[in-house]
Amino acid sequence: MPLDHPAPQDDLILRTKVDQLNDRLRHHSATDVLHAARDDVPDLALVSSFGAESVALLHLTAMVDRDIPVLFIDTEMLFTETLVYQQEVAERLGLRNLRILRSEDVRREDPDGTLHQRDTDACCALRKTRPLNAALAQHGGWITGRKRFQSGQRAELDFFEVEAGTGRIKVNPLAYWQPGDVADYIAENRLPRHPLVAQGYPSIGCAPCTSPVSAGEDPRAGRWRNSDKNECGIHFVNGKAIRLGSTTK
Repeated sequence: MPLDHPAPQDDLILRTKVDQLNDRLRHHSATDVLHAARDDVPDLALVSSFGAESVALLHLTAMVDRDIPVLFIDTEMLFTETLVYQQEVAERLGLRNLRILRSEDVRREDPDGTLHQRDTDACCALRKTRPLNAALAQHGGWITGRKRFQSGQRAELDFFEVEAGTGRIKVNPLAYWQPGDVADYIAENRLPRHPLVAQGYPSIGCAPCTSPVSAGEDPRAGRWRNSDKNECGIHFVNGKAIRLGSTTK
């Protein structure tokens, strides 16, 4: 049974556990990593945006265990296409433990829905980061889609890592996947693509802050366009938010 408030594990114990898992699975597949995570990481969850590439990791996870909780954050500013796609994919993959997260503070802190026009960081914190952090407090680890090739900062990314300051383990089953592997996997398994991908959206977030991307642009150039912002705040390196696109994810 999931714990209501799992006690943070001792950092040394966590690091030892992570090192052992990485040593044991160093040359194994993403599926093997997911099996090990399900068995060895307490109260495991998968966080998914049901975005442009999400269906590959969702499919891999569903093939291992359809009961692993899938956390989907409905910011209440998503594209209609994303909401429809989320329902389609969840039904197609038979996800049995989908949990839709929404902020409880939107009506009080952003009653007219214009916070993103004044302060995008505050809007992301309100609608996405805070509800996710609250949900993850119930879990001992979570699955991400990060990969080594996406930046120098992630060049040493391993399958398992300790999430600093939380007592949780991050699981990165796709850490060793190469550019194009996700698209190949989606095609080979005949998985549905997010409908906005074909309309020039290689990275998909909230509708007010996402625009189409032109040929040759960074895949995440359409996120918070014409601003210094490039990350919602879910992933950090050395305490700083980092871009989750092709060059810095």
